[in-house]
Amino acid sequence: MRLIKVFIWYFFLSSLSSSTLSGQQKFAVSTQQSNNSSQKNTLPEVRNFEQLKSREIVSLCIVLIIMVFFLLFYFHENNKLKQKIKRKDTKQKIFLDIINAGIDTQEIERKKIASFLHDNINSLLSSVGLHLNTFTAQNDIKSEEIQKAKAILQEAHDLLRDMSHDLVPSLLVRFGLIYALDDLCERNSNSNTKFEFSSRILTDKRYGEKFEMKVYFIISELFSNIIKHSGAKKAEISLHEKENQLIMIIKDNGKGFKTETLNEAEGFGLNRIRARIKKYKGSLEIKSNADKGTLIKIKIPLPH
Repeated sequence: MRLIKVFIWYFFLSSLSSSTLSGQQKFAVSTQQSNNSSQKNTLPEVRNFEQLKSREIVSLCIVLIIMVFFLLFYFHENNKLKQKIKRKDTKQKIFLDIINAGIDTQEIERKKIASFLHDNINSLLSSVGLHLNTFTAQNDIKSEEIQKAKAILQEAHDLLRDMSHDLVPSLLVRFGLIYALDDLCERNSNSNTKFEFSSRILTDKRYGEKFEMKVYFIISELFSNIIKHSGAKKAEISLHEKENQLIMIIKDNGKGFKTETLNEAEGFGLNRIRARIKKYKGSLEIKSNADKGTLIKIKIPLPH
């Protein structure tokens, strides 16, 4: 009986070990099969991943190339714009230099002609009139022809004096800018337009001769524009000094104009005025509205 139990127990253990071994073999086989199948399934996924990665790299490269292209295009256009602005500034500078050269030459010639008329021609006419008066007084001559000759000489003398004054005012040369501008307002005032002058600068203040001439002809040009184009009944000019600058304000109650169409007003002599102001590193500000008059503010650094 005991031997039978041993045999049964041995048989049970043998069957258990064989079943375990067969299970392990089956598990190994199934594991190998699953590994083989997973390897077979993983290969296409790897290929797909590599293809996707390649596409992303290519797309990124294309985007970078496009960005680089646009950056190069932007820098190219920006450089072209800078060159265009530089050429424009150079042209404007040359244009202003030409105008200033013409103005300087004109002013020198005006001064020479005015000096020649005043010092030579007027002196000769005065001398002729003096001799003629002395001759008629000594000989007690009361001829109508001689009286006409005297009147013609006087008229010629007055015309030449006015001409020389218009070229270069004697008040400007002798007494300075403030006296000359006050006289300019008085001479330009008439029944149609009244010019008023005010100044916070001492009347005997003198600047350099060239500076005074430039400022005088700027104001004179603006007065001419007011008379010809504004239709104003009243115009005012005021002068004062501030922060080492001469500040001039000219305003009128004329018809004005739209500042958007200011380029159309360049023919009014503003080019010459701008050139004079630019030469002295000054500034010109114009405020105007239709039927509301015009205000012009000019700042010019004082000469040292």
